[in-house]
Amino acid sequence: MSKAAEQGESLVAILEELADLVSSARAMPMSASVLVNRAEVLELIDSATGVLPDQITRADSVVADAESVLQRARREAGTIVEKAKAQADELVSKEAVIAEANERAEQIVSEARASADKLSREADDYCDRQLAQFEIDLNSIASQVAAGRARLMERTRGRSHSPSEAPDGGDQE
Repeated sequence: MSKAAEQGESLVAILEELADLVSSARAMPMSASVLVNRAEVLELIDSATGVLPDQITRADSVVADAESVLQRARREAGTIVEKAKAQADELVSKEAVIAEANERAEQIVSEARASADKLSREADDYCDRQLAQFEIDLNSIASQVAAGRARLMERTRGRSHSPSEAPDGGDQE
C-alpha cells in the first residue's frame, strides 16, 4: 500500500479511534458531556494533525493541477474558437467573392447576349438594305435589258418589212 493511501487510512483510523474514545467514555451524570482522557485525545489529535498536512498538500496539488488543466483547456478552446471564426469568416468572404463573380459573370453573359442580338439585328438590317438596293439595281438593269430588247425587236421587225431603208441611214440608232 502506498504511503498516501496508508496516511489516508491512518487519518480515518485515527478519527475512528477518537470517535470510539468519545463514545465509550464515561457519561457525566445529568449531562450530555463525557469524561475522556485528555492525554489520549491530544495524542490522537496530534497524530491526525501530523497526517493531515500531507493530505492537504496532496489535495492542494490536485486542485492546482485541475486549475492548470482547466486553464489550458480554456486556452485551447479559445484558440479553436478563434480558428473556427477565422475559417468561417474566410468561407463567408470566399462565398461573397464567388457570389459576386457569379453575378458579374451573369451580367457579362447577359450583356454579350444583348450585344449579339443587336449585332444580329443590325446585320439583318444591313443585308435587307443591300438586297433592297440590289433589287432596285436589278429592276433597273431588267428595265434597261427589256428596253434594249424592245428596240432590237423593233429594228429587226423594221428590216424584215422594209429592206431598202437601211442604206440611206434613215432609221439607225
